[in-house]
Amino acid sequence: MERSSCVVKSEAVGPNVVLADIQPIDGQKDMYVLLTSDVHWDNPHCDRDLYRSHLEQARERNAAIIDVGDWFCAMQGKYDKRSSKSAIRPEHMAGDYLDRLVDTGTEFLEPFADRMLVMGVGNHESSIRQRHETDLTERLTTRLSINGRKVHKGGYSGWVIFRYTVGGHVSIVRLWYMHGYGGGGPVTVDNIQAQRQIAYVDADILVSGHTHDSWTRDFVRIGLSKSYQPVQRLVEYIKIGTYKDEYAEGAGGWHVETGKPPKPKAAKWLRLWYQNASDPKQRGLRWEVTHAR
Repeated sequence: MERSSCVVKSEAVGPNVVLADIQPIDGQKDMYVLLTSDVHWDNPHCDRDLYRSHLEQARERNAAIIDVGDWFCAMQGKYDKRSSKSAIRPEHMAGDYLDRLVDTGTEFLEPFADRMLVMGVGNHESSIRQRHETDLTERLTTRLSINGRKVHKGGYSGWVIFRYTVGGHVSIVRLWYMHGYGGGGPVTVDNIQAQRQIAYVDADILVSGHTHDSWTRDFVRIGLSKSYQPVQRLVEYIKIGTYKDEYAEGAGGWHVETGKPPKPKAAKWLRLWYQNASDPKQRGLRWEVTHAR
């Protein structure tokens, strides 16, 4: 099967760990990954046009896609206290509501499924599993994994290891994702949780969503090399926004009435490339993060 993204092959190598071998396409240097979260695709306030444009850009860039949860909103079920008929799309107004979400979600993502690498679980999907004993993310990724494709179902947190091999030299970048928890806060915008996670997660890149905030922050870890020399290592924290505009014109609703501000509609581009150098310290996979708006 001809590959459509920078991912040559991928496999689950451990509980909630996906190893992705990557190489540029057609002699390109750059390898892209679109990082999304909190799409809330079935919510009427989801900006589907913006989301679709990002998916189209992912196709143009030969990018893989990682979603870290709350792809579904799924709040309009029978036993959900938050449910409201005004917050449901007409095509989902049916007795088999959850089945409709999976059916229509599959139809929407199918043209882009060949580049979907991992779809994680958010608190909205987790809530459905607790209330209705069905796993929407598992059902969606299974439906998309056909014709030789494999869309990995991730967890609430998990790992994606990017591996690049050239001339017998192997270089990796370790990405850890966590959907998120807590309210974020209007001042800290979830920096407190980021600081806590940095303390216990040994990764190169950390990614989270949930609070609908959008920012990146660099940290530096110190350690020793194999030859016992002091070294510094860059660690980057990526906070992903949302595609759901709950504030709208600010006339009312739960989001406005509880004093919450408008949130950025944004995802992130992760650009990876291999830096070749005579000095082994300067050789290996490098990355940078930019906004997808």
